[in-house]
Amino acid sequence: MMFRFLYIGFLPISFLFITLLATTSCRMPKSCDILIQYGHIYDGSGQEAFRGDIAIRGNKIVAVGDLSNYDAPMLIDASELAVSPGFIDMHTHLDPLFRLPGSESHVRQGVTTALGGPDGGGPWPFGAYLDSAGRMGLGMNVAYLVGHNRIRREVMGLEQRAPTEEELQRICKMVDTAMNEGAFGISTGLKYLPGAFSEIEEVIELSKIATAKGGIYTSHLREEGLGLLDAVQEAIRIGKEADIPIVLTHHKLVGKPMWGYSTRTLAMIDSARALGIDVMADQYPYNASYTGISILIPAWCRAGGNKAFRDRCQDPILYDSILNGTIFNIRNDRGGDDLRRVQFARVSWKAELEGKTLYDWTKMEGMDPSIENGAKLVLQAQQNGGASCIFHAMDEGDVRRIMQHPQTMIGSDGRLTQPGEGHPHPRWYGTFPRVLGYYVREEGVLSLEIAIHKMTQMPADRLGLSERGRIQPNTIADIVIFDPKTIIDKSTFEEPHQYPEGIEYVFVNGQMVVKEGEFTSIRAGRVLRGPSWKGEN
Repeated sequence: MMFRFLYIGFLPISFLFITLLATTSCRMPKSCDILIQYGHIYDGSGQEAFRGDIAIRGNKIVAVGDLSNYDAPMLIDASELAVSPGFIDMHTHLDPLFRLPGSESHVRQGVTTALGGPDGGGPWPFGAYLDSAGRMGLGMNVAYLVGHNRIRREVMGLEQRAPTEEELQRICKMVDTAMNEGAFGISTGLKYLPGAFSEIEEVIELSKIATAKGGIYTSHLREEGLGLLDAVQEAIRIGKEADIPIVLTHHKLVGKPMWGYSTRTLAMIDSARALGIDVMADQYPYNASYTGISILIPAWCRAGGNKAFRDRCQDPILYDSILNGTIFNIRNDRGGDDLRRVQFARVSWKAELEGKTLYDWTKMEGMDPSIENGAKLVLQAQQNGGASCIFHAMDEGDVRRIMQHPQTMIGSDGRLTQPGEGHPHPRWYGTFPRVLGYYVREEGVLSLEIAIHKMTQMPADRLGLSERGRIQPNTIADIVIFDPKTIIDKSTFEEPHQYPEGIEYVFVNGQMVVKEGEFTSIRAGRVLRGPSWKGEN
């Protein structure tokens, strides 16, 4: 009789061979390009960290966990470090992108994706700009909103009136075009020109177009001082009537009369959400803002541009009204009722003012440092072509309260920069390390896992970026590795041009753009396109 198997005990040899082969196969190392080992992994969800490894192949995370069976030509020992998804900046001024495509000032903070076009600004023509940026090679990923102020200005200039029906249709068509070309939504700057001249009905109509294309609405509110509560209510109404997700961008309260009112604005967010209105906020972790000095001047007198403003200043009666309005804003709004709170940042026509205050300028001119004289110099500055300023007119208690709110994300409101360019706000260099170093480690305002959540998965979900903002298999390898014991911002209001400490590695789309704390100049970033884009992304 022929036997098919030779038995050893009760097991056939063929069974043992198959079992041995399977066991050997399981023990064979799997390959990847980069293996991050032994890290404290914060996956972006807001859950506590876990110990583990991360395997990167190409631009993707392919495995997370105990990867002792993996091997790679590049091994990174993260045993004493935190490993996080790359940070997503929800409010970035990307205007210098073509001049600074490496985006070093952002990348060295751990930012791997930045949302541009805030405050109603941004590029136009929209699609052509994104195409050009995509061909250039970028240090980080960029995404854009279409700016209401920019397209309104294209159609109507700085005219203080409602658009005609024909003009409104043109503006609506521009929003639709930008959404199809890859915008993630629409932004408004209702404090700035010409957005300040628009009525709510206009903004609702444009937001409805963004809604139909899957977009979001971010708003620099019409007021952030005395009129803030009405401005928050206006944004909530836009969200309700346009049925669009809202972000109250760089949410803050400026001017002493409003300090403490964040309890009211955050309660408004909670109430709106309870009614089904999808409203969130973003915030930078500083108690000083940055914008043009024209923020201190009433909007009505700047209609038509700077020449029209100069002409009005030549009329004694109009000048008196303009001056009084500026005095009011110094006392009650961005001026913080103290000329020392207005600090010059960029002054093309008088560079020696950069870093100095409005108080310093009155003394330089031999003037009494009164609020009235400060207002006169503000009007002179605007007639000279304007200036960028830092306004120290916010309360630290509001900053902390807003940061702790569960619907607040982190956004720098920073502009790409490099050492030696003017006197920027320190947020341009330090926003994300400041949250993690100062507010988490030193002050305990947030836990580390919640702070990372506010920088990663929360903004990714708001933008619909399901493959970013999280550490999971089959997601994009945008990763930050930092030392939670040392991470800190170094940029200050006195010496702003300083990179942060504690960011050891940054990966953008699987490529190492920061290595052992040093910028590598690798251009691994991409232009990301929004929900209505039909091409490749």
